[in-house]
Amino acid sequence: MSNLTDPAPAEPIPECPHCQKPMPLCICDSVTPIENRLSLLILQHPQEQDRALGTARLLAKHFADATVRVGLSWPSLSKALGRPVENAARWAVLYLGSARAADLEAEGEIVALNRKGEIAEKQRAILGKLEGVVLLDGTWSQAKALWWRNPWMLKCQRVILNPAHPSRYGRLRKEPRSDGLSTIEAAATILAGVERRPDIAEILHASFERLLTRYREVQAEMPELAPKPAPKGRRRDFRRRKRA
Repeated sequence: MSNLTDPAPAEPIPECPHCQKPMPLCICDSVTPIENRLSLLILQHPQEQDRALGTARLLAKHFADATVRVGLSWPSLSKALGRPVENAARWAVLYLGSARAADLEAEGEIVALNRKGEIAEKQRAILGKLEGVVLLDGTWSQAKALWWRNPWMLKCQRVILNPAHPSRYGRLRKEPRSDGLSTIEAAATILAGVERRPDIAEILHASFERLLTRYREVQAEMPELAPKPAPKGRRRDFRRRKRA
């Protein structure tokens, strides 16, 4: 009988307490702070666990006014945000659903929709009055669950994106739609566009590029950092939405 013993289990990779990424992927020391006019609320599905390539907490670390909540439902926008909101209609919820900007012949990268899923009138006025943005972080089905489990979102202004460029994820994540963006890229598009501050997009895109570069550098040596494949028929990340 062999005296060989089973190999000791690998030590868990420590993670950053701020971005919650494995330390080899942490880029917190290079995050540039941004003063934002639009408040940012990121609602993350509790099963969204892409620690390697997820961008929600990295995104929030950039902004003075950003909140990340993990859960399935909240009674109201105020409860989710943790402070009173006088007018939910002045908050946008980015939810693609089945709407496609290309099908709607939309102009501009940010498109406000009405209750019928059509392009709303007076786009500039609607976007100009926004006080905050809600982003849904999770797979297609997870984002759909967040949307339907939080009926207060119907009081908010729904928006979709019509990005000028595809996601920087490239081959690291296969996108089913050309308007599929990472959470940090989506925030860059909305905040830079509404606040008319291209520097916001430049900073966030640069941060995302650093994360992707770091990931490519370490993935060969540390395969345990590779994202777990999504269950069959499901897609990862907030940007992939499919409405029933």
